[in-house]
Amino acid sequence: MTSVVVLIFAATWDYLIGDPSTFPHPVQIMGWIISWWSKFTLTYFHHPTMQRIAGILLTIILIVGSGLFGYLIIKIASCLHPLLGIGLEIILLASCFAGRSLRNAAQAVLQPLNAGELSQTRSVLSNYVGRDTENLTEPEIIRAVLETVTENATDGVMAPLFYAILGAFLPVVGSLPLALAYKASSTLDSMIGYREPPYTYLGWFSARTEDYLTWIPCRLTVITLALLSGKPLQVWRICRRDAVKDTSPNSGWSECAYAAILGVQVGGTNWYGGVAKHKPLLGEPSHPITSNSIHQALQLTRYSFLLWLGIATLLLIRS
Repeated sequence: MTSVVVLIFAATWDYLIGDPSTFPHPVQIMGWIISWWSKFTLTYFHHPTMQRIAGILLTIILIVGSGLFGYLIIKIASCLHPLLGIGLEIILLASCFAGRSLRNAAQAVLQPLNAGELSQTRSVLSNYVGRDTENLTEPEIIRAVLETVTENATDGVMAPLFYAILGAFLPVVGSLPLALAYKASSTLDSMIGYREPPYTYLGWFSARTEDYLTWIPCRLTVITLALLSGKPLQVWRICRRDAVKDTSPNSGWSECAYAAILGVQVGGTNWYGGVAKHKPLLGEPSHPITSNSIHQALQLTRYSFLLWLGIATLLLIRS
């Protein structure tokens, strides 16, 4: 029953409160470790093999260490007082869910855009995407927001919930350790999981690890979205046709599922550091991408999250 309480209250905390600015976020600590390790490795180890070994060590240490940290801190807090352990687990688990953060990020971009302040919109958008934003047109900005919202719906919201639920069914482990371990993998991938220098060798292992850890929750998310849309066969057909074109085994599927449901098309040419990079077109352009498309995508993510949470709650209560 404790696992059910933790899951429900953590989900509620994320929806209503999100991440308090005064509370140190686990991802910040992970980011500090990754940054220090990366700078040290790239400064003193220049051979590809040594960088690969450093990347493997960083990935294993951070993922296992994050899970172990989550396990131990809850055990220690519970020894001091059971309610302290439960409360701390709720707050830390909520920090693994990025539902509210994703909504806030989208709203931060859409607000100046709807006010016609294109220059400010580009500046705000640059905080959330890696592409060059200085010359983006309004349709390109809207597409960038939708792609960010739909890609991060899996690794930022649904995958952490998947591992939290999995941990809840393993009483010895618990929800928090597995969710934190996955969050560490996702953070590694977002910071150093690139094929381009200087992370070509340092980040290859963390990128592959994140791909494997996200594969199952991504497919389950696509299936859930397809069922919620009321047109599962159509959504699955479009994903089977287009998602496989993306070099990522997961982000293409996530973006394509939303695009198929909304009747829009994402992908195209983006610029990174002045270099053009073409992403495959996903979905069918039956409708233009609008602010409403983004709100619908966020709502779909919320419904999927609540469906998984509801099913897990029922199963945990009956077990």
